[in-house]
Amino acid sequence: MSVRTTCPYCGVGCGVLASADGSIAGDTSHPANRGRLCSKGAALAETLIDAVRLLQPQIDGLPATWDAALDLVARKFSRAIAEHGPDSVAFYVSGQLLTEDYYVANKLMKGFIGSGNIDTNSRLCMASSVAGHVRAFGEDLVPACYDDLEAADLVVLAGSNMAWCHPVLYQRLAAAKEARGTRIVVIDPRRTATCEIADLHLALRSGSDVMLFAGLLAHLAARDACHSPWSTRHASGFAAALDVAQALAPTLAEVAAKTGVAAADLGLFYDWFATTERTVSCYSQGVNQSTAGTDKVNAIINCHLATGRLGKPGMGPLSLTGQPNAMGGREVGGLANQLAAHMAFTEPDIDRVRRFWNAPASRSEPA
Repeated sequence: MSVRTTCPYCGVGCGVLASADGSIAGDTSHPANRGRLCSKGAALAETLIDAVRLLQPQIDGLPATWDAALDLVARKFSRAIAEHGPDSVAFYVSGQLLTEDYYVANKLMKGFIGSGNIDTNSRLCMASSVAGHVRAFGEDLVPACYDDLEAADLVVLAGSNMAWCHPVLYQRLAAAKEARGTRIVVIDPRRTATCEIADLHLALRSGSDVMLFAGLLAHLAARDACHSPWSTRHASGFAAALDVAQALAPTLAEVAAKTGVAAADLGLFYDWFATTERTVSCYSQGVNQSTAGTDKVNAIINCHLATGRLGKPGMGPLSLTGQPNAMGGREVGGLANQLAAHMAFTEPDIDRVRRFWNAPASRSEPA
């Protein structure tokens, strides 16, 4: 008999079938991996050797019961809160938790302890993307999914070594390229393993992503490749964004000089993007983990907003996260500056959550 579970490693969140005899197999019915596993997922059983893992709680290095361990934690938390206030305690939770676990931890900390001191792994790997999504869409929402990679005609990978960091997703993209000739552009200062399936590698100077995508936005406008009716109906601020992009990246030669990418290669990428409706732009930690990470995210998203390439199969910006349920944690408010269900620390959201939780002393401002 096997049990369906989820691989705890990367952001793909592959479905796994774990059997009592220790065997591991990919779940063919799971939408993320469809039965595929990488070397890490296939070796999951090797992490469960009883001789080297903790099988029960320990207190001061000695075995203890769950009741004793939980009572100790409760006493320590209660004492700290009584002596120093609710902000003297904190939770740092993992992107490997189930969404329901995230929700309960967030409810406990913000609703009943009354502190905003809870954060997920998204603070480390995805905070720039969260802020970029909020700027662009008003909420932390990702307007694309893995299936779009297999419907796209052009896939742009910015700051993402997918071959190493999201290997099963990389296998899906490689299969799509083999089956339907998907063009792939890798934007990365290094030539990584992902470049093995790339049609074009733009080895830009570190930190110049905003310049590259500002140049793309200016090029799209010059090529009359923007979707003005869509942008007018569904977006705002396009003219101001274009003015900034044109001032920052007035010519292809200037973008080439500042990014270190050959003008011919830039021009080829810009032309592919301008003429390919079904385009997905994936970005990961090479974009997010930067002092300008949020601006990089918005520079990418702006190119999709300007062309109306959102909300249809095979197109859209797609952030590739670090752990399998980082987005689940953000959905239920696992970050210090969120409530639950994408609600913020603003009225009437605060009152709505307080009443729903029946927690009159719940947190009313972000940590």
